[in-house]
Amino acid sequence: MLRACVIGWPVEHSRSPIIHRYWLAKYGIDGAYDKEAVAPDALAEFLGSLKRCGYVGANVTLPHKEAALAAARVADEAAVTIGAANTLWLGLDGDLHAANTDAYGFMRNIDAEAPQWNEGLDAVMVLGAGGAARAVLFGLIEAGVPRILLANRTRARADALAKVFGPSIEVIDWEKRSEALGACGALINTTSLGMTGQAPLDIDLAALPADAVVTDIVYNPLETKLLSEARARGLTAVDGLGMLLHQAVPGFERWFGVRPEVTPELKAHVVATL
Repeated sequence: MLRACVIGWPVEHSRSPIIHRYWLAKYGIDGAYDKEAVAPDALAEFLGSLKRCGYVGANVTLPHKEAALAAARVADEAAVTIGAANTLWLGLDGDLHAANTDAYGFMRNIDAEAPQWNEGLDAVMVLGAGGAARAVLFGLIEAGVPRILLANRTRARADALAKVFGPSIEVIDWEKRSEALGACGALINTTSLGMTGQAPLDIDLAALPADAVVTDIVYNPLETKLLSEARARGLTAVDGLGMLLHQAVPGFERWFGVRPEVTPELKAHVVATL
């Protein structure tokens, strides 16, 4: 039996087992996907014992993504640039390999839900400068977005990201986020603002062009205030759950040998658990 897991501290909140167990059942695979609560000071030992524990690989959630990248012998470009890994597997030689599939998941989701989102696009606004923002910036630059306006409550963090990702990033003051939307064909929220239990995201969408796309990587609640306001203006709104579902695809294929599909049925299955 092939076995994989998700590693976190805490880990009970993770939706990864719901996704991977759904696919294991759908494709009739003799496999298992577990949760492993691993304290930060025990991570190195746990990763070194993956094979001994019977695992072919793992997903990684907070707070271990940066440490997992550091522990890997081989890492893909996305993980190195983003500075974090969320997918691990053991190579044929036993070496630990790392990847970051968050950028892939974000791009596949927006491509699926708003297929023409980047046609004739001049600029995109990204809110936030944390790990999720790094993944989104990597994906946008890979997709050829020419100009990205980056706004964060702490400007210094946005300035630091701009140095990493290059001249296509233009940092703007958080206070100017609403008025700067007039130049943007898409607005992407990567902050926790609007998430259940967090403060709401305060932004005026009036300046956004009528054909703009608004996406929020938050998926709890599935319909955030930002998305609701976008729909009320007739804008295309893309929720964050699809990013979670699509980012799981490469890992599942790597561990279990089948490339799974993200379907409405899978999304409904996960929504029922939110």
